[in-house]
Order: sequence, then C-alpha cells, then structure tokens
Amino acid sequence: MAQGNADLVTVGRRIRHFRSARGLTLEQLGAAVGAAPSQLSLVENGRREPKLSLLRALAAALEVELSELLADEAPDPRSALEIELTRAQASPLYASTGLPVVRPTRGTPTEVLEALVGMHRELARRMREQIATPEQARRANTEQREWMRARDNYLPDIEQEAEERVRATGHTQGALTHREVALMAEQLGFELLYVDDLPRSTRSITDLANGRIFLPPASIPGGHGLRSMALQAIAHRVLGHEAPGDYATFLKQRLEINYFAAACLMPRAAAVAYLQGAKKRRELAVDDFRDAFGVTHESAAQRLTNLATAHLDLRVHFLRVGYDGAIYRVYENDGLPLPADVTGAVEGQFACREFGARAALSSNQHTTALAQYTDTPAGTFWCETQVGSGDDGRFSITFGVPFDNAKWFRGRETTVRRQSSCPDPRCCQNPPASLEERWKDAAWPSARAHAHILSPLPSGNFPGVDDAELYDFLERHSGAAE
Repeated sequence: MAQGNADLVTVGRRIRHFRSARGLTLEQLGAAVGAAPSQLSLVENGRREPKLSLLRALAAALEVELSELLADEAPDPRSALEIELTRAQASPLYASTGLPVVRPTRGTPTEVLEALVGMHRELARRMREQIATPEQARRANTEQREWMRARDNYLPDIEQEAEERVRATGHTQGALTHREVALMAEQLGFELLYVDDLPRSTRSITDLANGRIFLPPASIPGGHGLRSMALQAIAHRVLGHEAPGDYATFLKQRLEINYFAAACLMPRAAAVAYLQGAKKRRELAVDDFRDAFGVTHESAAQRLTNLATAHLDLRVHFLRVGYDGAIYRVYENDGLPLPADVTGAVEGQFACREFGARAALSSNQHTTALAQYTDTPAGTFWCETQVGSGDDGRFSITFGVPFDNAKWFRGRETTVRRQSSCPDPRCCQNPPASLEERWKDAAWPSARAHAHILSPLPSGNFPGVDDAELYDFLERHSGAAE
C-alpha cells in the first residue's frame, strides 16, 4: 500500500475509531489478526505502514469494508484535530522552529487539541501574509513540481510526439545531429539561422511571418546546447503553444519545450533500452548515459528522472544547487526531505550541508562524480553529484535514489556516508551557541539576494523578454527575408 505519512495517520485513526467502537483492546484485536499489540499501536499512530494482508485482516475483525479503513476523511471531529495537528507538526515550517513534537493521546483534552491546531493555523496564515507579494512565480513553480511528481515526471504524449518527429528525420541511432535538427525544422516550414546579435534577454527567436528560427552563433562553446535551443523553439510549434496569458502558462510551456528537446536528444525507445541494459548489469550511471547520447550531464540527469519511475521502476531525486548552497532546480518522488517555505516552494531554500550536492561543492575533486550515502529522518539515500561552472559560478548536479535502489548504480560501493537531520535547524543551520553569543550583536552582513527567485515577475508578452529589443531585432533582420 503506497501511503504518504499523512494518509497513514488517517488510516491509523480510522482503525482506532472502529476498534474503540467495538470495545476492543489492542491485545484483543492483535490476537484476532495475528499481530503484536505494539505493532498495531504503531499503525494506529501512523508510524508504520500496514501491509495489505494486515489491512484485510483488520477489516474482517472490525466487521467493516476495506474501503472504510482506507477512506480519506477523519472518522470523527476529535480524530480530525489529531490528524491536522500531526500534519502541521510534520511540516517544514514547524520543523524550522526546533520545537518538540506533541503527540496527542487519548488523555489529551479536546480543548488543548483545538488550541494547538488553532495556533498552527494562525502561524501558517501569518507566514502566508508575510510572503504574499511577488510570490506568484514561486507558487506556480511549486504547483508545477507537484503536478509533475504526481505523474512521476513522465509525459507520454510528448514522448510519443518526440519519437515521431525524430523518426521522420531518418535518425536511427547515436546522438541526434545538427543536420537532423535542421531537417526537423524544415519539415515544419522553418529555417535555422545563426546570428551574433540576439537580444540579451532571449535564447532564440522565431520569426513566424518568415519561417525562421534565430539562434546564437554555431561556433559558441558547448555547441551541443544549440541542438537543445533549436528543439525548444521547434517544440512551441509542434505542441501548438500560444502566447502565454499568465506566468503559470509560461512556466508550463517552458517545462514542455524542455521535455520535448530532451526526448528528441535522448529518444524514449533508445534511451530506455540503454538504461534497462545498464540496470541489468548493475551499471547505471549518469556519466555513461550522458556520453551515449552526446548531451550535458544536467540534461542526462534530468532525462533519467523522466524515465526512471515509468520504465525502470525506480523512485529518484534530482537537484541543481548553486555555489551558495541554494536550490535552483529540483525534482523528487522518493521522499528525500527537502526544505520548503510555507507555500511549499523549495527553490531558493538552502540544501542541507550534509547532502552530496553541498559536499561536492566544497570538495577539491571536480573531475569525477562524488558518490555518497546520506542518512536522513526519512531513511538513507544514495546519490552521485557532479560539479560544473556557469555564468553564475559553480553549481552541482545531483541524481539519487533510496538506499535499496543503490544496488543498480555504479558508485554504490562508496564508503562516504553523512548524517542529516534537516529540516531540524540544529543540523546545519544554527551556528554553535558560543559563536552566536559572541557575534550576534556585533555582525551586520549585506545579503546577496537570489534575484531569479525573489524579484518581481518581469513584464512583457513573454516574461523576461525585452519587447523593444525583440521587435527591433526582427525589424533589422526582416529585410533578409524579402
């Protein structure tokens, strides 16, 4: 039974409700289903996931349908308070306070539960008020991440479209070439042109009137990125995008064009066959996947997250972390504990210093991936991290899985192991008490803002694009098409 922690709490409270209604003790119910009372106590408190066989036995002993035990709603008003309190105390917001968890018992007065739940509601409300300024982008980003997690980061319709477009170019194996990308554009009625005067706010420009896609010069370093830029521009046409009317639509379109480009550069059939073979040999590695298809390490790691759950039966996580430790891009469906604000936004939060993403940035070894195991409150995870450099400085790319799935990956033999208790601030956020006492009244730093996360949404028809520069560019180049 795949249940999240909150669902486990609800199921546990429903079991306790039906047991109490029938006047059964834990010992009596345990004897009826062949389970220890201590085991049932953990289940009722939402601290252990019951097997389906145990749930069926419990339903029979309690004389209810299995669906009754698994219903989403609380069985009674008091249980609803207990469940809400448990959820609130499990949130990153409460964990960041460093306060102890209050576990409600049968002897806890209802008015105490009402007061505690009311306090958590008010705390969450005040936090929302504090950040309800230019947070639209972060909220939209959070909603999109949750939407993708619900689909295991896999979009079969775009996968199918990409495979058909790649097949139409005559491509059969190996890396997709620049010529094949150009042919794909021609099949849609567009010509690829490389120019050195693109507006600084754009990566490419599509001239719909004259059937041209403008890209940076083909001689720029890392020319493999030009294939991706061209494919992203092509994707807008293939996927039928219209000018975005709001930021959420813009964000969704960006996700879809990135997905389409990756699915073309690493086509599903070929990529899955390669990855399944590597898994069978217990030699899965982002490095090898990257080299097999001639893409960047980041692209390979992200593409692996698309295919891992749907085709390899693996739950995974991906992080791009900046030189300062801030999370810039993230995906997880394996339960890795991540920092989040009250809206659920992870981007802009600081990754735990014990995570491989941070450890690799502080390491002197950047030529090979760093593999490590990390013990967390949610279990042990294995990951590999590669460090790179960009316009904004060094960054790390991390791909990881839960401990049990490390056996399929090269690097599983690493002896590097770290302990993380985040989001508990005592893990790596709070300074030593002696240093805080010495410096808290004598320090006045000037903070570096994460402009891409905290700034107001850019204006214009396409967020972040300077319309004046865009139209001036098209006007300058329009003569070449006449």
